[in-house]
Amino acid sequence: MWVAILTGATAVTAGWVASLGNARTARIQAEASAQAQHHARVREARRTAYLDFLAQAHLTGELYYRLGDVYAQLTQPDEQVRKIHDLRTALRDAYDPLARCTRVVLLEGPEAIAATAESVQQAVTDANGALWEIVQGAPDARARFDQSHQTFRERLQRFIETARTAIG
Repeated sequence: MWVAILTGATAVTAGWVASLGNARTARIQAEASAQAQHHARVREARRTAYLDFLAQAHLTGELYYRLGDVYAQLTQPDEQVRKIHDLRTALRDAYDPLARCTRVVLLEGPEAIAATAESVQQAVTDANGALWEIVQGAPDARARFDQSHQTFRERLQRFIETARTAIG
């Protein structure tokens, strides 16, 4: 009889210990799964933000390249100024979406990528200002624009490299 009681108690205790172990294992697996899903959502949100930012920066860069076309294709200063003014209008239209994308990148982070996105936006602001100086006929404005455009390209490349590292 004692053997039966001892065997029964051992079986009940073993079942209880096994169920505790199973519950702990299930909890750990659920936490790991939730953490992996969260990491995947964050990675995808960042990737989308970075791609949107790059698309807007690319559009801005394309507009900058058109300045060279203006000087190469048009010989009359009045025509050049008119076309440059048209470029400025297109750049103003492209600036707001780029600024919105920059703010999204700032929200998604991390800090290193946010800083590079802000530096790209600052380079766009500087280049747009130099373009305004060209329209106004300021001396050496074209050289300032060329330098600002170069800075924009360098900072955009830095953004790409930082984004690649951030996404992993």
